[in-house]
Amino acid sequence: MPRSFPSPDAVSVIRPGALSVPVVVSVAHAGRIYPPELLAAARATRADLERLEDGWADLIAARAGEAGATIVQALWARAVADCNRGEGQMAPGEVAPALRPQFAAPGRKERAGLGVVPTRLADVGPLWKKPIDRAALAWRLDSLHRPFHDALAEALEAARQRFGHAILIDLHSMPSIPAGQAGHGARIVIGDRFGDTADSWLVDAVIAAAERLGVPVSRNQPYAGGHIVRTHGRPDRGVHAVQIEIDRSLYLRRDRSPDPDKLGPLSDWFHGLLGEVASAWPGAASLPQAAE
Repeated sequence: MPRSFPSPDAVSVIRPGALSVPVVVSVAHAGRIYPPELLAAARATRADLERLEDGWADLIAARAGEAGATIVQALWARAVADCNRGEGQMAPGEVAPALRPQFAAPGRKERAGLGVVPTRLADVGPLWKKPIDRAALAWRLDSLHRPFHDALAEALEAARQRFGHAILIDLHSMPSIPAGQAGHGARIVIGDRFGDTADSWLVDAVIAAAERLGVPVSRNQPYAGGHIVRTHGRPDRGVHAVQIEIDRSLYLRRDRSPDPDKLGPLSDWFHGLLGEVASAWPGAASLPQAAE
């Protein structure tokens, strides 16, 4: 799948006028750009591919800049590449034979077709006309996956250099958790890889803020955090990362379009959350002021 003609930028970095809090927000799955190369390779319809999206989750983070945070957002669709999976996360059966040796140990999600390149949906079948070959994989990684992580690493390092630490809020949305699955009933799930990607002061602050929405909140069940927080969350180096999953029914209509009556208050809540987590850091009183 070589790049045959110009395409729009795959990643957006929105920086505040003044970096006044050490917070970076990542939005990896709300991209709505489907490059022509991608649609030409698809067996599934665009409507099928759109089901992979964290539909309109970027609107929840729309006011993050007002809080002084940086936003790193994938503009291209998740169907191109899943930035919340590692480059080695694919099932051998989903790729061309020449690539199979490098994907020798797939997990449950990869076997379900939800690896670094989404390849199947349960009630759709294969998404692509042919297995992912070397050229297609390289195009997807070079066009979206690597630029996203490079931009995120740069934004986090800028925050860490200025403030001495950085906070990553990795924002996602989820379908309602079905009965019988861990976390059933939760409308917001906070993931910190069971304490690996953030210290308790950050996780406690996020959970307390989520509980004020008046909905059930779960920690690490069923989503403990994916590749983004696992890769960038390094508490030992002063980079703390949590993943937030928000039930789509909290801000979308049944037809998956944004519900302004729900979305506005949720965006306001997220804006407030960013200030709260910045203040929750044990050394927050010593943060430099924006005017310094």
